Amino acid sequence: MTDANNLVIPQLIVGLGNPEPKYDKTRHNIGFEAVDKLAKYYQVSWQENRRFQGLFAETSLSKRNKIRLLKPLTYMNLSGQSVRAVIDWYKLSPQSVLVIYDDLDLPVGRIRLRLSGSAGGHNGMKSIISHLGNQENFPRLRVGIGKSGDKTETVGHVLGRFSPDESKVISDVLDLVIKAIELSLKEGVEKAMSIYNGKSI
Repeated sequence: MTDANNLVIPQLIVGLGNPEPKYDKTRHNIGFEAVDKLAKYYQVSWQENRRFQGLFAETSLSKRNKIRLLKPLTYMNLSGQSVRAVIDWYKLSPQSVLVIYDDLDLPVGRIRLRLSGSAGGHNGMKSIISHLGNQENFPRLRVGIGKSGDKTETVGHVLGRFSPDESKVISDVLDLVIKAIELSLKEGVEKAMSIYNGKSI
């Protein structure tokens, strides 16, 4: 059993995406969709914060537990600048940052929580890791967007939208993301991993 003092409890939840309207609802912007849903769930409003180069929201869950949400407006490849600015301002440890982003290697309908790991070819994660001094030891939640049939079409696939059938699944997946985040905030990321990594929609 994990010592309560060693639980990994997120204090900053980052959703990765690109800021222009043309990227709304694309596969690559699933991180933005996830934190938008979290903001609604926790009834907080986004405010543009120039210091953080992003949209930011925060609320207190309890006397000791405050949750902060971030959507970097830097474009995906520079997401680390925004994350670093928030970490420095609030003096947070990298381990208290949970990043939500899309994953080609997971099928639509699956999510995967991890306490650490490499960027796995994801440019937003590469940027965050480099801005944290090549620190990979922070939790992340990957949302499956499925692979394109043709490797040469990967960019088009990632920047494309979900099919109507997939969109129904993604709506349910985002509900799953909220449950996983809620449990992470109450009982730690490892507990949420044990329950939600095996689930599929």
